[in-house]
Amino acid sequence: AKSIIIIPILQMRKQNPKDLLKIFWSFNVEKNLPHAHFSCLFFYLYLFFRRPGEQKHLKELPSLQWMHLAVVACGNRLEETLIMLKSAVLFSYRKLKFHVFAEDSLKPEFEKKLREWPSSYTKKFDYNIYPIAFSVGNAQEWKKLFKPCAAQRLFLPVILKDVDSLLYVDTDVLFLRPIDDIWRFLKEFNSTQLAAMAPEHEIPKIGWYSRFARHPYYGTTGVNSGVMLMNLTRIRNAQFKNSMIPTGLTWEEMLYPLYQKYKNYITWGDQDLLNIIFYFNPECLYVFPCQWNYRPDHCMYGSNCKGAEEEGISVLHGNRGVYHDDKQPTFKALYEVIRDFPFEDNLFQSLYYPLQSKFLDTVHTLCGRIPQVFLKQIEKTMKKVYENRVIVHMGANYRY
Repeated sequence: AKSIIIIPILQMRKQNPKDLLKIFWSFNVEKNLPHAHFSCLFFYLYLFFRRPGEQKHLKELPSLQWMHLAVVACGNRLEETLIMLKSAVLFSYRKLKFHVFAEDSLKPEFEKKLREWPSSYTKKFDYNIYPIAFSVGNAQEWKKLFKPCAAQRLFLPVILKDVDSLLYVDTDVLFLRPIDDIWRFLKEFNSTQLAAMAPEHEIPKIGWYSRFARHPYYGTTGVNSGVMLMNLTRIRNAQFKNSMIPTGLTWEEMLYPLYQKYKNYITWGDQDLLNIIFYFNPECLYVFPCQWNYRPDHCMYGSNCKGAEEEGISVLHGNRGVYHDDKQPTFKALYEVIRDFPFEDNLFQSLYYPLQSKFLDTVHTLCGRIPQVFLKQIEKTMKKVYENRVIVHMGANYRY
């Protein structure tokens, strides 16, 4: 078995380590070799490319700017939130700052669970846990709007005054690629854009807002706020057009009057309020493609997210409670595999291959008939993780 790996390395010792890894990757997948073969590759690459006498442990790369990730957890959302955070840490490169807004009873549980993660991962992030707080209006009224505490996201620009930009996600989100990639959308904002969301639906005739909404909403299908990228500095400084007074209002000034005006007409709580805000201020919103907020609606009636078909799913959003019932087993399979993955195990052996196996049991569903949509991006992500490990450990010692 070892000769399968050793002989090609001996023959291609002068090649770029990254190119060599690609060759072995294709060979391993094509031949469906045991998982241990691919793991052994890194040991042999290291032996053949390092210089004599080099130190075994290279210095850590310098820290880069933080990426800020916010989530709101109330009730029974502890596990979901931790699995979401786990998916973020598994694949991201730059350091993360978690802003967790939670009920007081959940704070010690979050702290306990995060401390149990191995140091190789805890060094990649820092976190703060905040109490649920609403700066304007009736706190109990806000807390009960749609799902418990979900309206907290509306107050992030007000509470996190020292944070310039932020990615907010619902607890039922899973990252299938580095957060670094969605963070890059901030650089694509034009001078008026201050937030980014994906459409609520791709097909207007079967979209919820286009059929049932009793209030203004953005575009032709509305937007889904489960994944929301925000430039908080711009939001704090902006004056927003509205239907209440002729002049603009700041974000904080607008929230409670807006809720009071539309509270008898909204169904999805804070998401509806965001749709109303961006209906009157469409120039402020950047719309990113559906693969960055992929939900059961994108496949349960037939595949309708072209971006995911071409590139794979980047961010999975398991709304409708699909991680915890059997209605959409493809979504549940992804959640369970990431939940059960031991942090320091081999990604392919303990995550990717179990996922492939579980997907075989989902082909009776419309979502399960397109496994490549679910697997494509996460396979690319894992490949990059391994490539980076090779380059970090050996790239500095390779002579081009």
